[in-house]
Amino acid sequence: MIPQPFIHDLLDRVDIVDAIDRHVPLKKAGANFVACCPFHNEKTPSFTVSQTKQFFHCFGCGAHGNAITFLINYSGLSFVEAVHELAVSVGMQVPAQPGAVTSNQAISEGVAVSKDTEDHAHSEISKQVLVSALKTATQYYREQLKTCEKAIDYLKQRGLSGKTAAHFGLGYAPTGWRNLEVVFPDYQSANTRDVLVKAGLIVSSEDGKQYDRFRNRVMFPILGPKGQIIGFGGRVLEQGEPKYLNSPETVLFDKSHELYNFFSARRAIREANCVVVVEGYMDVIALWQHGVDYVVATLGTATTTLHIQKLLRQTDHVVFCFDGDKAGRKAAWRALENSLTLISDGKYLSFLFLPEGDDPDSYIRQHGKASFERQLSHAMPLSEFLFKELCVGVNLQTDEGRAKLINDAKPLLQQVKASALSFLLLNRLAELSGMSRNELEEVLRIKRTAKSQAVKNTSRKQPASPYRWIILALLHDPAYIVKLDRNLLVSSDGKNSEVVALKTLIEFLEEHPQLLENKSSSSLLTYFHGNPNIALLENIESEILEWSDVIDIESEFMGAQERLQQIQRKNRMTELHNKPLSELSEEEKQELQRLAML
Repeated sequence: MIPQPFIHDLLDRVDIVDAIDRHVPLKKAGANFVACCPFHNEKTPSFTVSQTKQFFHCFGCGAHGNAITFLINYSGLSFVEAVHELAVSVGMQVPAQPGAVTSNQAISEGVAVSKDTEDHAHSEISKQVLVSALKTATQYYREQLKTCEKAIDYLKQRGLSGKTAAHFGLGYAPTGWRNLEVVFPDYQSANTRDVLVKAGLIVSSEDGKQYDRFRNRVMFPILGPKGQIIGFGGRVLEQGEPKYLNSPETVLFDKSHELYNFFSARRAIREANCVVVVEGYMDVIALWQHGVDYVVATLGTATTTLHIQKLLRQTDHVVFCFDGDKAGRKAAWRALENSLTLISDGKYLSFLFLPEGDDPDSYIRQHGKASFERQLSHAMPLSEFLFKELCVGVNLQTDEGRAKLINDAKPLLQQVKASALSFLLLNRLAELSGMSRNELEEVLRIKRTAKSQAVKNTSRKQPASPYRWIILALLHDPAYIVKLDRNLLVSSDGKNSEVVALKTLIEFLEEHPQLLENKSSSSLLTYFHGNPNIALLENIESEILEWSDVIDIESEFMGAQERLQQIQRKNRMTELHNKPLSELSEEEKQELQRLAML
């Protein structure tokens, strides 16, 4: 069996949002993330993921669990397979299990598998071979950087520290046409050369010659969604074209999907609830070195809808920071066009154009983090940038100019699905064109359907009993058990399911006092697999998703104990009142008098 401590260490290292988002696209919703449930059909998202407590819960079908549970239920993996997949994603080594059969052993021993499984396995093995080749090349490039004075001097001139270069895994591909020949011992093998071609490391020319793709370049490894190296960017030293060269499209690398530094920046993006999108590797690295770590870059291509979708799942605010020259404004406009169908009310896209002659790299090196973040705070909102660009070269003093503005705005505004933003954009266009909003809606053929859906009652419901509140508090923070008066449970109904679940939880925490000091974000219910009270505890834990960020847990916890004290007092008074006065002892008479005064 896999040791239990390892499983808990693994769940502490894994971010459940990342683990689920690889399979089910999540969108940020307040403190949590949501999606349509993958375990039942629904149109309105009720599948909620708590990054704070590291569990998911579906308010529609009741599905509940941690990252391991999700992979088991979603991907059909066994428990051991799910643990292995998560361990690989965070770079942990699963302890060897006595008697366990590895995939290689299974293949060699002829374990029967379906054709689909076999094809998938071969596909994954093929990808792993490419990943392994790229990793080997990365190690080689990093070693080469240590001894290349001109590459080191270039990075120093750009203001990079050794710590920064190491963080981003920077390297150097030396001059020469076949340096990788000495890196891969079986380079002469046709199979190995085929792998290197498919990984984008070598080029096969029409005349059959093969040579290294990257030569005399500073190398920037590009990480994929699982943190593995999927490609490179290379910046030429001295003279040469192109200045930046990326890996070609491969089964691992698609630049329309990937963003430089995205894997490493995800947590910082969520913490800042903001992401800065820049154009180059050095912009990302310089900003990171100066403390702006919520930054990514496109990979030599325009910002695509896939890029924007990926970013909006992580944050509500995206800032596109491009050069203020003609090329930069063109790139910003393309990003705006690709954002219109994706933006929703509550999401905020803005555009920052730095002073002429500056890019993010040069600006932050000269002016520092505080000045750069002040610039970010004054970035131009999408709505302002939209109309500013549409009005360039248009004479709004003439009917013809206003008609042109409306004509140019029409295909753009028709793409906006966010109802409030669409309404406000129409109002702004009405101001600029001199037409009424109703007239514009007719011209632009933008129709609005009134929402018949009743406004949801946003008042939070209350737990049904004080026992439920105490369970909720203990699941939120086990340390509350220190403040719990155990006497309140002595006379409680032993058949009440909440009382039974609470006693089970208390007994567990008393047996594992180390958990009271454990600041792990993992759900306590990780330890309750197979417990008969698990369904009720999961249901109660799901309430954290709705309440933990808006209530005073300690006040509710203490209030629940006070209500239990009142219940006990009333029950005891009823019990004493039901006895004939002549049968009451002196102690009971005094107790009744004392209870009546409380």
